[in-house]
Amino acid sequence: MDLALTEARKALGEGEFPVGCVFVLGDEVIAKGRRKNSSGPLANEIDHAEITALRTVQRIEPIPELSELTVYSTMEPCLMCFTTMLLSGIRNFVWAFEDVMGGGTNLPTKILNPLYAEMKIKLTGNVQRQESLKLFQQFFREHSYWQDSLLARYTLEQNVEI
Repeated sequence: MDLALTEARKALGEGEFPVGCVFVLGDEVIAKGRRKNSSGPLANEIDHAEITALRTVQRIEPIPELSELTVYSTMEPCLMCFTTMLLSGIRNFVWAFEDVMGGGTNLPTKILNPLYAEMKIKLTGNVQRQESLKLFQQFFREHSYWQDSLLARYTLEQNVEI
């Protein structure tokens, strides 16, 4: 998670939403990603940290066995990222700060069609939550992205332990 937080700090330093992630296979980091284009002329909702890291993984020859990867992210993956990673074969997810507005890990896979219902998924939240929370609070104090959202309000109301 330390490396994901490093990526998030880089994103924040670039004025981006501070989400960073790393994909780990065994003890080896095989891809890193951070949020891109959350504002500016190329602003979009596709260049999330997990998607940028997944694109890196897909360029590795040969492509590693994705079911053996663990994704570490500073924020709970959104529904888009979570389902994209699931459909790609990833099953192990670790995150720091919960996404109360769009977190995908609450997806009730067991009641969906067999494609999702039969997946064995491992979810671990709140790993280094305070460190990540501080980055998101700093972001929402300094930038306008999602400023009036449930996520911004929730984040700014959270107490940071010292």
